[in-house]
Amino acid sequence: MAIGTDGGACCKEESRTHRRGSHDLTAVAQEGFLVEVDSTLHTLLHREDVDGDGQITIDDVGHKIIYLRTSSSRGFRTSDVRGTYMLSNLLQELVVAKENELKSVSIPQEILEENPVHRLQRLIKDRFWANLERRLDEAAIGVAATDDKDYTEDPRPRIYVPQDVPEQYAYYKNVAGRRPELQLDVQLIPRDLNDDEYREIIKKPGILALDMEETTDPTTGRTQLRGLPFIVPGGCFNELYNWDSYFIALGLLVDDKVDTVKALVKNFIFEIQHYGLIPNANRSYYLLRSQPPFLTDLARRTSEKMEDPAEARELLQQATLAAIKEYYKVWMSSPRYDDATGLSRYRPAGVASPPECTTEHFAGILEPYATSRGMSVENFRKAYDAGKIVDEPVLDEYFLHDRGVRESGHDISMRVEHVCADLATIDLNCLLYKYEVDIGWAIGTVFADPVFIPVPFRAPRHGVDPYETAEVWFQRAAQRKQAIDRYLWNEEQGMYLDYNTKTKTQTTFETATSFWALWCGVASPRQAEMIVAKALPKFERLGGLVSTTRDLKGLQACHEAHQWGFPYGWAPHQVMAWDGLRQYGYVKEAERLTYKWLQMITKVFVDFNGTVVEKYDVTQTLDPHKVNLDYGNQGLGFKGYAKEGFGWTNASYVYGLQFLSGRAKRALGVCAPWSVYSHATPRGG
Repeated sequence: MAIGTDGGACCKEESRTHRRGSHDLTAVAQEGFLVEVDSTLHTLLHREDVDGDGQITIDDVGHKIIYLRTSSSRGFRTSDVRGTYMLSNLLQELVVAKENELKSVSIPQEILEENPVHRLQRLIKDRFWANLERRLDEAAIGVAATDDKDYTEDPRPRIYVPQDVPEQYAYYKNVAGRRPELQLDVQLIPRDLNDDEYREIIKKPGILALDMEETTDPTTGRTQLRGLPFIVPGGCFNELYNWDSYFIALGLLVDDKVDTVKALVKNFIFEIQHYGLIPNANRSYYLLRSQPPFLTDLARRTSEKMEDPAEARELLQQATLAAIKEYYKVWMSSPRYDDATGLSRYRPAGVASPPECTTEHFAGILEPYATSRGMSVENFRKAYDAGKIVDEPVLDEYFLHDRGVRESGHDISMRVEHVCADLATIDLNCLLYKYEVDIGWAIGTVFADPVFIPVPFRAPRHGVDPYETAEVWFQRAAQRKQAIDRYLWNEEQGMYLDYNTKTKTQTTFETATSFWALWCGVASPRQAEMIVAKALPKFERLGGLVSTTRDLKGLQACHEAHQWGFPYGWAPHQVMAWDGLRQYGYVKEAERLTYKWLQMITKVFVDFNGTVVEKYDVTQTLDPHKVNLDYGNQGLGFKGYAKEGFGWTNASYVYGLQFLSGRAKRALGVCAPWSVYSHATPRGG
């Protein structure tokens, strides 16, 4: 084949007979390439992107080679770029260059054959975090307030502001008035939200205001408000999520983005002060629903990374006060707290169906009710959500449990579906045990014990006694451990199981959240030993830990499969197990699980054009990222290059690398499976 008309790329006919592998690097000395962007991009996509998805992957059966003009010869000679990995890296560099309106570019060969571990680390730190950052101020409100989950007739940027921050309300009204092109709708939240007011709010979805800081405009000298940054998970999730943010923060701290994590903590404190809880995410339809609580551990880790001791102490104090309020108001009161067991449940208040879901999502549930009333499913849902249909107790209970599932963070899983609001789950009670231990530690170490609770952080119980002592919190932790051992520990199985407070029986679902007992420290050494001996073999697969041990795909009429069940693995379950195992001295097991998870991520990154996704099928190795169920798999579908990966997967990668040896990292760089790496002869590291 002749040189392209622009002289940018050159291809040879004999290359067509050899299909190159994904990680096939040349042995040629380091070189650079002079590339004309448009023509080379056109040639590359035409020859190599066989399936036309805007990516170059192992699924494409193209030539797997292209010839480019070299920098050292000033363009008079050519050298080849070959293999899926190098060609996909070339594609990524060219698409970025085109977006920057460059006509030509010099690309070092070392960039195209960059060690994939180093490349992914670099992209996470320099590209992914930046593209996932949001602020709720004039500069970014148009992007941050956009909601792909707004299925109403008038989807538009809308922000809800608490009534006790009038300066924010004035700020956003001013922005809306000066920037009509934003179509920004500014709303105040009622002080005491009742069911009728909540029904009105969900008709007009919007983002919930977060904390802001005062800054000085360098050009005018005027004081102005600026939104504190937060990181969104990615894909269709374009808001500040509760438990996502904890795992994201672990990665941010590794990447020395301490200021961003400080802002996350301050935003959570703001939410507890003004909304009474950390919502599932900062959207109006999440006002009554929370998510797994991690604030105390997040604040403690953040304070340890801060350079100013006084500032670190202040942040930890404020976060602890907020966590105390959240503990009492959310997790230890009705409807979530169960008096009989002394344990807590994911049982949020609320009415109606979840507005963030399409009607199609619930069609299998709603259709019999709609048919019996001679209504379409769509019209029945509208009437039910508006409170016009009030005599369907079975349906009401279904949505009570559905809200619980979503609050648990494990939406959707057969483990919790249809029963969640009645379950004292091992995961939630491990997190609350950690709250009790952390708060006790903070009161005894950071505060003057007893600590006086200021008015903004008081729960109803503080009306009589606005003081807290470390001793009381440690007593609560001891009491919760007793309840966990009594109701959630299963001696025969050697793991923790959930407890149904309605039927007064343990469930039979084996869940990876059993390892959270190691993370929070509630397990005894003997229990930890049993978990490693009996539970770990049931969950460990090629790519790490599977969410549940049961294969239940297709058994629930409403959904074809369930993303938080077998055979899928998620970053939070991996990270919690790594930390928990190391805490109890099971370092080798933790390293093995870490390596398996990171190897799977690395191989997908190499074979599939830099893809990093929300969840993986950890039972297979060819294309574990191809998961299409429930909400799809966030992180797929990009053209050219991945701009953001997925929040907690990004974080798990950089976090996990900290705990691997140099030898293990080198093995990851060539995508060696654990079976190969673990049996290789050690050569130092």
